[in-house]
Amino acid sequence: MLKQSKLLACAAAATLAACGDFGHDSFAQSPFTTTPVAEFNEPWAMAFLPDGRLLVTEKRGALKLYSFETKKSGEVTGVPAVEYAGQGGFGDVVLHPSFAANGLVYLSYAEAGERNTAGAAVVRARLALNAAGGGALEGSSVIWRQTPKVEGRGHYGHRVAFGPDGFLYISSGERQKFTPAQDMQQNLGKIVRLNDDGSVPADNPFADRGGVPAQIWSLGHRNPLGLAFDAQGRLWNVEMGPMGGDELNLVQRGANYGYPLVSNGDHYGGANIPDHDTRPDLAAPAAFWNPVISPSSLLFVSGSEFPDWQGDALIGGLSSTSILRIEFGAGGTAREAARYRMPQRMRALEQGPDGAIWALEDGRGGRLLKLTAAGAAPSR
Repeated sequence: MLKQSKLLACAAAATLAACGDFGHDSFAQSPFTTTPVAEFNEPWAMAFLPDGRLLVTEKRGALKLYSFETKKSGEVTGVPAVEYAGQGGFGDVVLHPSFAANGLVYLSYAEAGERNTAGAAVVRARLALNAAGGGALEGSSVIWRQTPKVEGRGHYGHRVAFGPDGFLYISSGERQKFTPAQDMQQNLGKIVRLNDDGSVPADNPFADRGGVPAQIWSLGHRNPLGLAFDAQGRLWNVEMGPMGGDELNLVQRGANYGYPLVSNGDHYGGANIPDHDTRPDLAAPAAFWNPVISPSSLLFVSGSEFPDWQGDALIGGLSSTSILRIEFGAGGTAREAARYRMPQRMRALEQGPDGAIWALEDGRGGRLLKLTAAGAAPSR
């Protein structure tokens, strides 16, 4: 049962940041038109190519190239072998900032280890397209791995994002092991920052320690499933909390976000976790939700399709079967401005070249949905 103090804390925070409603769901009238475009088998992430086609990862281990012109999906071969079990499988896909010149893509996935262990990994490869509507990954190289691999198949995290500084950021879940999030000798429960080849930038906050600590940008995370930069170049993440306490964080260099020492939720089974306000030395979330929304992804809106949303963020919700819109205030504050009901669990969000918002539903037969301003005719 949620502690009364946490309910009061959430209610007080709602005037400054955001919390979920208690005991009911509050959905806003949808300001967009939803158009189904394609179906995939357990899609997890997507990325638009410069020519307008779309890369989509499928959790079982396939990489698809979807053409809006032909309305067909081609196969991209040469993908790594994935450990498909539990929450694990194929994960994120992002393009190198200079993709048009170098053709490099980055993919995250769950990788099997020895003695029934597993861990997330990120591979870099060159995407070679073919005339048949598919392609192949060439020159693949694993540039990062979770350390150590552990038993269990949950909380991989493994969202990937390039920052405006040109560095590569990777979210790493604590693999349902709790304490690794505070252990500087493990990169579980962390956000790491790397050069585009996987090497460690010299100005990372713990670079002078060498080894695993040198990778770490921030620590004390649980299961970070959204990672994105705002228009000011600031890094944000959204992560699943325990029983309550899903978080949106403004990710600062070297900061400790407290898990499992503090959380605005409790352990499954009801065991107490001290609230964030008991440890002012640890970074508190900009917003939290109790009950949870089960966040899967994070996107900052730009472009002209939704002019009133410029600078807002969208969060995909799994158990909440929703898309949440977040508004931001001074000093890194944030609040839930609206929650839009969706037909299924939302796994991923992306903005297309034309400014439309694209969403992937979770699970088998997960649809690719195009969201356009209400009343606007879909262009594809």
